[in-house]
Amino acid sequence: MTRRICLFLHRWIGLLLAGFLLVVGLTGSLLAFFPELERAINPEFYPVQSSGQRLSAGELAERVEARLPEARVNALYLVGNQGATMAVVSPRKDPQTGQPFSLGFDQIYLDPYTGDELARRMRGVISHGVTNLMQFIYRLHWGLALDKTGIWILGIAALLWTIDCFTSFYLTLPSRARRGSTAATPDAPARSFWARWKPAWLVKTNASTYRLNFDLHRAGGLWLWGVLLVFAWSSVYMNLWDTVYTHTTRLVFTYHEPWTDLPLLDAPVDQPRIGWREANRIGERLMDEQAKAHDFVVEQPVILRLDRTRGVYIYFVRSSRDIQDKRGRTRVFFDANDGSLKLVLLPTGQFSGNTITSWLIALHDANVFGLPYRIFVSALGLVIAMLSVTGVYIWWKKRKARSLSWQRRNSPSAAVSADA
Repeated sequence: MTRRICLFLHRWIGLLLAGFLLVVGLTGSLLAFFPELERAINPEFYPVQSSGQRLSAGELAERVEARLPEARVNALYLVGNQGATMAVVSPRKDPQTGQPFSLGFDQIYLDPYTGDELARRMRGVISHGVTNLMQFIYRLHWGLALDKTGIWILGIAALLWTIDCFTSFYLTLPSRARRGSTAATPDAPARSFWARWKPAWLVKTNASTYRLNFDLHRAGGLWLWGVLLVFAWSSVYMNLWDTVYTHTTRLVFTYHEPWTDLPLLDAPVDQPRIGWREANRIGERLMDEQAKAHDFVVEQPVILRLDRTRGVYIYFVRSSRDIQDKRGRTRVFFDANDGSLKLVLLPTGQFSGNTITSWLIALHDANVFGLPYRIFVSALGLVIAMLSVTGVYIWWKKRKARSLSWQRRNSPSAAVSADA
């Protein structure tokens, strides 16, 4: 009965997810090399490297707002893909009409040494041309390019994928011998569990097309089962971070994030009392204090961001607590009006749930273990696409066989034979 239930779940979950996993597998294969592809497509985003002094995130943010009074900065990325410096902006409201200004862009790329503008774009809008190709692929991968609706769809798909990882694994296990079975005789002793399970790990290359697809589907999923589970559950984090992932993680581990510890304001902050330059200084000071308190080394500032919905600035650095090859997730949160410290989150060594989450993010983003792992993740995307295609093919062949069997049983000749 358990096997029947698992087979039912695997069949219909697999069919439901096949199209989604095909999309995320193929796009994920490209995103493993997102920084290099982005730089190849948009070299104008990246300034000539200089030995001069880089401007701080606060200085750059203030220069952007001074240059573009109709825009407000929400975040300043000092270390983007392959070293790009980028401001994320949104339109201010026109004081005369009360309506937001029309900007036509939400990202501004900057020279970190001079603050000069290098380029603008509206993130992920493919109609703006090839400049948005990789960002559009990212939007497809994360939410089918459907914004919040797509994020929820793929979040539910990721949850079903996680469940299917366990049902599919169970189905690879050898069936128990039936009672009264004569499989074991003095001349032919019963085979061990491992001997009966071994075929599930193998691919018979000189077999029929159906058998080859079946073996690729079963053995491919089995050999990579642990990695597929990691990517399925990390996908739940990527899309259902503040609901399913948070509640599940907190059942087992200590886990803190801004959405668990910092309340939403009644109305978003439009103009905080603390400006960008002062926020940068406060962030540096608070981070230095936390480095001494928690015994870590600050290596590089990464992001200064204003969370208007919670009224806090977030200062990101890369530190000795980070595990990612690039970027950093060592963070301090402080009040945007009075500068008081609200929350400190370290990627590892602070809370067990946060440490696990940091590893899930790094593994999913192919941002750990260097180039060999990135190549592996790119190949894994193709394997996920293959598992989707072979799964549909196996279902189609079985359905076709069942249909032919039913037709034979109900054909006029079969009825005549039964009467005879």
